[in-house]
Amino acid sequence: MAMMKEFKQFAMRGNVIDLAVGVIIGAAFAKIVDSLVQDIIMPPIGKLIGGLDFANYYFPLNNQDPGLPLAEAKKLGAVLAYGNFLTILLNFLILAFVIFQMVRLVQKARNRLEEPAAAAEPAPAAEEVVLLREIRDALKK
Repeated sequence: MAMMKEFKQFAMRGNVIDLAVGVIIGAAFAKIVDSLVQDIIMPPIGKLIGGLDFANYYFPLNNQDPGLPLAEAKKLGAVLAYGNFLTILLNFLILAFVIFQMVRLVQKARNRLEEPAAAAEPAPAAEEVVLLREIRDALKK
């Protein structure tokens, strides 16, 4: 029972819950980026390269007909599916860039919030002023 109590304390910490929410939102965001790449970015690139679905580009390794769709070529043997890899790589680069921009904006916002707090602190007094204040306080005693 002690272990269950410890686990409950661990799981209910704010950081763990924040992390879980971040993972869930990240998974949903990854689907959006995946759709952006596969449905909007890659079709024009495929059209420029030759009119085929870019994810279906591969090198046949078992003498398959190069004109077969990727799924059928995989059924006949091993293939080097470079088009699918490049699509996934592009997904990653877009996702990484968007996350970089989000972190950059959050950091800028934090810096703006910290600047007024730093400006509100009084400037350190000159050494002479500090000495005069100490003398005044000593005379009051």
